[in-house]
Amino acid sequence: MPVRRLNHAVLWIREVDRSVAFYTELFGFKVDHLIPGRAAFLSAQETLNDHDLGLFAIGADAPGPEQGRVGLYHLAWEVGTLGELAEIGQQLAERGALVGATDHLVSKSFYAKDPDGNEFELMWRVPREDWPAEGTDARPGALDLAAALSRWGADLATGAAAGSAT
Repeated sequence: MPVRRLNHAVLWIREVDRSVAFYTELFGFKVDHLIPGRAAFLSAQETLNDHDLGLFAIGADAPGPEQGRVGLYHLAWEVGTLGELAEIGQQLAERGALVGATDHLVSKSFYAKDPDGNEFELMWRVPREDWPAEGTDARPGALDLAAALSRWGADLATGAAAGSAT
């Protein structure tokens, strides 16, 4: 019985209100259920899930994630268009949350951290017909967003946003 996809993620956080503001303002998530000061359940636009992200507060003094330790490295959230990726990348940079950008050849990605130090990736999926041929040297590199926008434009929807399996 194979797994089909990730249904939702749950994060330990320090403060509910701060994290809810971050994920609703940047990701456009909506709040499905809020337990003030304790937990929140958020959903992405057009989701079929009852929630996509759970946030559970464990206190303002709780230690944060530590790089290089066993545990979750990051979550990857997909956007529909390169224009959306560019916009959210700008917002992440303005908030000081942006920590990296990578061209994975099959996707274009920004990496950032939420207010508690949980790392996440925001990615746009390259159309499957433009993926590197099997057997080629397909190493990730620096993201050249301007070149990607020149090639595919800001409005090409891929992945679930395109309504297909690309």
